[in-house]
Amino acid sequence: MSDKVSHPLFARLYPRISAYADAHGSLEHRRELLAGARGRVVEIGAGIGSNFRHYPAEVERVFAVEPEPRLRGLATRAAATARIPVEVLPGRAERLPLDDASVDMAVASLVLCTIADVPAALGEVLRVLKPTGELRFYEHVRAQEPRVYRRQRILNPLWRLIGGGCNVTRDTETAIRRAGFTIETVRRFEFRPDSKAYPASPSIIGTARPAGASD
Repeated sequence: MSDKVSHPLFARLYPRISAYADAHGSLEHRRELLAGARGRVVEIGAGIGSNFRHYPAEVERVFAVEPEPRLRGLATRAAATARIPVEVLPGRAERLPLDDASVDMAVASLVLCTIADVPAALGEVLRVLKPTGELRFYEHVRAQEPRVYRRQRILNPLWRLIGGGCNVTRDTETAIRRAGFTIETVRRFEFRPDSKAYPASPSIIGTARPAGASD
């Protein structure tokens, strides 16, 4: 698998999409996701760096991994104005450029929908996390309601095409558990930035730890 990912059209559109979502509620979701973050953090699929300004001062350093060149360039610019040290790195979530047990926290924010091999990516997160580390996740997911899920399945091929490979049918919560994590908290909600339901509206925010971990 190549470490290179290129979605030039999506990468040009995404800053506007992200800004619109943040202005209509996603900003609060990012703050919720990162509240209490500390230590050394790896953020997989950092995109344009939208999370960087929300990391609290207790974070020692963020290693922000982003494979898409244009998005990575924008993330590098965002890192320059972050209040905590951010190192933007090329690479894929399936092969994180970090040592074993080298970070206290991993952050997955609106990214597990796009990753080609989710089990491999979550396995990498387990590898680089310290035994007492924590995974924070904020993702849109497969709907629990069968009618909505059927609609997601119908629209998913087109959604993936225009959304940089984004899948709206992934059961991310189950994937996290199967990868060897114990989910500690999860909040399910419908994100409707303009009061309309979208295929990507079903969402979750939560925390997980490696199975068997203890503080």
